[in-house]
Amino acid sequence: QVQLVESGGGLVQAGGSMRLSCAASGGPFSHYAVGWFRQAPGLEREFVAAISRDGYTLYAKSVEGRFTISRDYDRGTVDLEMNNLRPEDTAVYYCGADPRGWRSTLGSASSAFSSWGQGTQVTVSS
Repeated sequence: QVQLVESGGGLVQAGGSMRLSCAASGGPFSHYAVGWFRQAPGLEREFVAAISRDGYTLYAKSVEGRFTISRDYDRGTVDLEMNNLRPEDTAVYYCGADPRGWRSTLGSASSAFSSWGQGTQVTVSS
């Protein structure tokens, strides 16, 4: 089973950009669907974006048009490019892996994903 590690978080001003990366060890990462989720203090973990092993993508409405999820096969990562960031994007961002992999099973439920990383903090100042 893969183990995931997130990186790339930090502090940015509203309107700025940031790129998160999710790297894996212990398995064929390219065979998994990968989802990005986030959790703000006192709130439930919520879906942000997901990508299937064949490149199909899903986005939460709150980030559609601002965030882009992609696979970097050379680096072996799944990246989340975040543009036009807003204070309400502030949260700990986590990536998870879904071994089912294909677009036909790709969804936004956190229960479908596992092997969560430790998370990376994203803070957007106003």
